[in-house]
Amino acid sequence: MIKRAWDKWRSGYMGRLISESFFAQGRLYAVAIVAMIAVAVTTAGSAYMMEYIVDAMTSPEMRGWAHLIALGVIGLFLVKAVASYIQAVYLARAGNRIVAVQQEKVYRKLLRHGVSFFSKNESSNLLMRTTQGAQAARKLIDVLVTGFVRDTLTLVGLVIVMVYQQPVLSVMFFIVGPIALMGVRYLLKSVRSIMQAEFKSLAEIIRVLQETSAGIKVIKVFSLEDKMINRMDTAIHKVEQRSNDIARLQSIASPLMEFLAGLAVAGVLIVSTIGLAGTEQPTAGQLMSFITALLMAYEPAKRLSKMRVQIETAMVGVGLLFSLLDQEDTMQESPDAKDLLDGPGEIALRNVTFGYQGSMPVIDDLSLTFEARKTTALVGQSGGGKSTLFGLIMRFYDPDEGSVEIDGQDLRNVSFSSLRRKISYVGQDTFLFSTSIMENLRCSAPDATDEEVIAAAKAAHAHDFISELPKGYDTPVGENGTFLSGGQKQRVAIARAILRKAEILLLDEATSALDAKSESLVKEALDALTKDVTVIVIAHRLSTILEADKIMVVQDGAVVEQGNLDELLHKNGSFRSLFDEQFKKREPKAEVAE
Repeated sequence: MIKRAWDKWRSGYMGRLISESFFAQGRLYAVAIVAMIAVAVTTAGSAYMMEYIVDAMTSPEMRGWAHLIALGVIGLFLVKAVASYIQAVYLARAGNRIVAVQQEKVYRKLLRHGVSFFSKNESSNLLMRTTQGAQAARKLIDVLVTGFVRDTLTLVGLVIVMVYQQPVLSVMFFIVGPIALMGVRYLLKSVRSIMQAEFKSLAEIIRVLQETSAGIKVIKVFSLEDKMINRMDTAIHKVEQRSNDIARLQSIASPLMEFLAGLAVAGVLIVSTIGLAGTEQPTAGQLMSFITALLMAYEPAKRLSKMRVQIETAMVGVGLLFSLLDQEDTMQESPDAKDLLDGPGEIALRNVTFGYQGSMPVIDDLSLTFEARKTTALVGQSGGGKSTLFGLIMRFYDPDEGSVEIDGQDLRNVSFSSLRRKISYVGQDTFLFSTSIMENLRCSAPDATDEEVIAAAKAAHAHDFISELPKGYDTPVGENGTFLSGGQKQRVAIARAILRKAEILLLDEATSALDAKSESLVKEALDALTKDVTVIVIAHRLSTILEADKIMVVQDGAVVEQGNLDELLHKNGSFRSLFDEQFKKREPKAEVAE
């Protein structure tokens, strides 16, 4: 039964935190604990020394010892001061390391998840769990260490001094203590629910700030300032209310302890004056030592009385942290995964069925092949499943049924790293990191030289505008490239893909943000880039894919037509309708020649 209880405690959040974090920082905590023991001993010793201090001042026969007692007091408080400093420094270092380790673990855990995980979890919630959860982990261990070591030992030492000096008077302390503990137990019932509500309100504040930053143009255009202000005010007021509730509960302990301490001192005074403290009348030094120990015991007793409230408060954040760490990875690499073998880059979907989060299938029993070293264009109305095909090829998702293969190898059996090395991607919604242009370009090929980076930028016709920027390639782009225009961002993204030199290139409306002149220039760059590369292009503007080796028309998750431009035009099917709609029924040169 004891072993079962021990195993249950170790598997709980507190047990895991102590075994994973406390023991990992054992050296730092060991130094801090030794210092805490010294603080506790010197605190009790300072109360005990009051007997000799008072007797040296009031008793003639003790005055000869005054200098020696003074030196003892100086040494005692010097040791306490040094120990307090060491305790604070090492406790802070251990706590900071715990925060860092937990945040590192959470971030690595997040990156192991698939794209679907981030679709289901708001970034504000993840941010709250990562930051507040790690801080809560530190706070919990700090409370446990300081409470069970420093405060408990200090209190025990002071009680020993009290009992040694005046056993009968010490009874007053043992009456007050249980009363205070009973009062604190009553406070714990509301703490956890209040803290959970406060975390939700804090997440809402972060969510509103993120939406304001990302959607400021929409907010301005549609005059949503008042609506956003109301949302923020509501969230802030909820946090304020919860914080006030927590402060009220935590603050009850201090006045309660102060009042009870006052009762104890008054009781000691009455008992000592009426002669019930013992048959032998205490000396002034003994009585002062006892009262000093009693008064000094107030602070550690107060902290211990609040410790349960602090533990309950911290456990909410620790629970959020561990619940995130315990979630099963939404996209897992096979334990027997092998590197993707070198090959021409043929991509095949075999009887693939896929739906997002258990919804109706977006793709249903689809089989098709993208020829190696050829350019295949995917066209069709939005929502037909074209971007979903890209997600499956990059293994952001696994098919519910069937398989996705590259050169005959099922992607579920290959390593993520080898798959990523083989693919380069340029999307319609270009994302840039909040760093310099050079670092944004080099992220696709970390070992690339400056000359190779500049060559890729020239190929994407980005070098000229980059050179005109204040710091050239070292110019910061701002959050998600806010300092660049849409066309500039897109050319940086294309240069990044060129630098990658991957065997498979996926282009999702890669030239959508470019003007006609820039599109023409980038098209020349893409023509050079796509030579001897397997290319899949998603395009709504048919002018960008007329020279593709094969065009597939995707509707409702199925390929309804495929062929080259001339073949599809002669079919007079879905592609011909799209073509006529965009080109206003102008015949292509190939048909006119006929």
